[in-house]
Amino acid sequence: MRDRDIPAVFRILKEAVQAWRLPAVGHFTSTPFTVLISCLLSLRTQDKTTYAASARLFDLARDPQTMVGLAVDTIEKCIYPVGFYKTKAKTIREICRILLDAYDGGVPHELDDLLRLPGVGRKTANLVVTLGFGKPGICVDTHVHRITNRWGYVQTKTPDQTETALRQKLPRRYWLVINDLLVAYGQNICKPISPLCSACSIQRFCDRSEVARSR
Repeated sequence: MRDRDIPAVFRILKEAVQAWRLPAVGHFTSTPFTVLISCLLSLRTQDKTTYAASARLFDLARDPQTMVGLAVDTIEKCIYPVGFYKTKAKTIREICRILLDAYDGGVPHELDDLLRLPGVGRKTANLVVTLGFGKPGICVDTHVHRITNRWGYVQTKTPDQTETALRQKLPRRYWLVINDLLVAYGQNICKPISPLCSACSIQRFCDRSEVARSR
């Protein structure tokens, strides 16, 4: 895939993903805090489970002040069965304490500050920056990493390397949307094993790098 192909590819992707449900995190963007917490819940967890757990938790608390008043076991029961729910319950309360003590109950909008919060990696931090604050950032999860390499648009070994490469070459107007588009496309068409290349509307632009078998 060449740089000149990107505008056409993103136009096609935006049209294609309308048939599918948004990733779970995309439903909880009312505040940076709900983005942050739903992102934490989504780690190692399927979208359906993340959505239900996030909805239950936000019915009880939608800000750090209220959340920190919940007992850990209450949070555990509320978010079960997300992956590592016991650890995440403790992490959520600890993050809320930090937000209250260090940020007057707000969520920091700078990437470096977000990365200092317990349990927050680059994927989560970038989602908070982009979805929570509407600032430029590129969230690279397994789908973005896999698909952009499969396209041949980048040649990287890790998601962090992919983020760096995309920041250098992807036009900034696509930064905010790339994660939502490629998560949806990766879940439905460009799957990790045996992607549905016959149904792919951007196949003509794709190098199909390291695709051993497709449908």
